[in-house]
Order: sequence, then C-alpha cells, then structure tokens
Amino acid sequence: MDAMQHRQPASGARGHGLSLVEFVGLIALMMALTALSVDIMLPALPAIGQAMGVDEPNDRQAVIIFYLLGFSIGQLAFGRLSDTWGRKPALMLGLAIFLAGSLIASFTTSFMPLLIARGVQGLGAAAPRVIALAIMRDLYAGREMARIMSFAMSVFIIIPVLAPALGQGLILVGDWRWTFDALLVVGVIVTLWSALRLPETRSEADARAPLSLGASIRMAVETPQTLGYAVATSFMFGCLLSFVSSAQQVFVDVFELGAYFPVAFGGIASMMALASFVNAQLVERVGMRRVSHWALTGFIGISLLVAGAAAFGLATLPVFATMMGALFFLVGLIMPNFNALAMEPQGHNAGMASSLIGFTTTAGGALFGGAVGYLFDGTVVPLAVGFAVLSLLAFAAVASVEGRHGLYRPSH
Repeated sequence: MDAMQHRQPASGARGHGLSLVEFVGLIALMMALTALSVDIMLPALPAIGQAMGVDEPNDRQAVIIFYLLGFSIGQLAFGRLSDTWGRKPALMLGLAIFLAGSLIASFTTSFMPLLIARGVQGLGAAAPRVIALAIMRDLYAGREMARIMSFAMSVFIIIPVLAPALGQGLILVGDWRWTFDALLVVGVIVTLWSALRLPETRSEADARAPLSLGASIRMAVETPQTLGYAVATSFMFGCLLSFVSSAQQVFVDVFELGAYFPVAFGGIASMMALASFVNAQLVERVGMRRVSHWALTGFIGISLLVAGAAAFGLATLPVFATMMGALFFLVGLIMPNFNALAMEPQGHNAGMASSLIGFTTTAGGALFGGAVGYLFDGTVVPLAVGFAVLSLLAFAAVASVEGRHGLYRPSH
C-alpha cells in the first residue's frame, strides 16, 4: 500500500477529502462484510447445533443458506435505492438492518428465529457490497477503476482467509454468541466510519434525473459488455466456490493434512491478494482487457493440466497445491478487471447495474460452484474438470461480447 500514499485523494474532482489509503480500506471492509459474516460462522456451527438441539450436521448449514438468501434478495433492492435516494442513505439503511440482525441473532434461543435473524443480516449486508461497487464507478472509470478495485480486493481477500481462525478463537475463549457479537462490532465500525467520513458520491445530475426503474433495468441487462462480463464473472466465482465447498474434503480426506488444512487453504487463497496488488500496478500500463483475457487463457490451460494430472494419478499434494496457487493468482488478475469492465458502460446507472451484477455473480457462482462441489468423489478430478469447464464457459461469454478482434486488445 505504500505506493498509494503518494496518490491524490480518491475523488480529486469532487474533493471528498479521503486519502486513497482510507478510501480503499473503507471500500474493502464494506465488500468484505459478507465474506466475514459467512466464514466466521463455520467453526461455530457445531456449537450452535448443540445449543439448539440441531443434531444433523447438514441442517446446521441453514445458518449459512438463510444468510445468502437474504443477501441475494438485498442485492436486487439496494442498488436501485442508492440510485434514487443516494448512496449514503441507502448504505445507512442497509447497515442498520445488518446491525439489527446481528443483535437479534446474539440473543435468540431457538433455531428458527436464529435463521430469520441470519436472513435479516444478509439482507442488510447486501447494501455495503452493492453500494461499494457503485461508489467506485461514481468516482472512477476504465483502468483507474480496475486499479482501485484491485487494491480493495487485495485488502478484502485477507478477511475471509483469516475469518475461520478468528471464529475458532472466539469459540475457544467464549461461545458461539461471540461470533455474532464480533459481527455487531464490525458492523458498528463500518457504520460509524461511513457516516462520519464517506460523502455522497452520486452526481447531482443523476440525482435530478434518475432513470425510471424499467429504463434502469434495461440499460443494465441490454448492454452486452455489462451482461457478458457479469456472466463470465459468475463462472469464475463458481470456480472459487467449488474450491471452498470441496477444500476441506480435498485436503483432509484426499491429502490427509488434518489440522494443517487451514494453512494450505490460506496459502492458496492468499495468492489472490498478491495478484490483486500486481494487477493494480499492471492494469494502467497494459489495460483491463489484455490482462484479464490472457489471465483467463492461462487459467484454462492450467485447469486442463490439473485435470490431466488428476486423471492419471499425478496430482500429488505439491503438484496440486502449486497449480491451485497459480490458478488463484490468475483469478486475482481476472475478477477485478471483469467487474470493472461490466460496470464501465453504467456511469449513470451504477446502482442498478451493481445490483444486477452482484446478483448474477452470487446466484450463478453458488449454482455452478455447488454443482461442482456436489460431484466430489474422493479425488480431485471433479474439482479440476469443473475448473476447466467453468473457465471455458467464461471465455465463451467474453468472446461473445468482444468478438475475435476484441480479445486481448488493450483497453482505453
């Protein structure tokens, strides 16, 4: 982050007074609230089940599912609200809902009210996730937006890597309710930070003449670049979720790492943070399209190598971990640029576009990633083949937008 210290404030034209370091930190925390809310709960699920008489392990997964259901619904609502009310009022509403859900969950004594509280949490957490993307589009465009998004993701990715260990630590020193208390504290921090430091970023022109709901939706879904890159991002997000859903079984059951599983998982996931920082340095010189298209091509090639190695019994732990680290590094070059390219044509429609991109990415990623994870057969073959298939589908979505002559070309 040292290179960021010498940059101008995040919105030089509008002069909101935040340094780039503070702006990136706030945006990253807003984006990471959902990842934290999911990953911190994983170690607490057995304790929640024991406290509330939920004996079947699969039933405890509803604590995660209800949160994601609320999150999916919220993504469709808060983008539009931010376009009509303004970014900051919609953000404050969402954070208030998140805090209410966290407080209710911390005091509930039965399972169904806990699930409802988790749904409320997810509904509220959709606001900072969607509005963070809209704010970045309000202030930046093109390569500079991709650069800022890369910085934000390099910070954001650290949180889900550390969240399971944080959740485990809270369980050891307290009980499962401490995880909700921790989320309440983080929610308060985001709320106060945003309320005190973040100005309204929606332009006065957009505030005076917002698009109608129908026109706003049409602008988002009928813009080929936005829709194509949103779909491509959902396939890549599916790769990530398939790895997350299978990782425990792969590293514990297949490679027998036992207690060292979090170390392997964190080491591989941290490659995305490194790549996001590299992308921030690279994208302004090379361009979003050229970086992300070549990275996607490399991802396809390495996925096919992993699938071949797995099929012939050559995917030992060192081989698998090295190749997965390379794949995650490439994802860090792909996803910030794909998100920026999807948002690029939506300058006057950033809220609704962010909503639809977020919903498409989350729903598609969960569907594709869940399908690959469900195919786990005691080997890494399904995961490797799933990576190859999903990345090929992502390439097809990009090619449908860019055409043969648009691939690998530098962006403006």
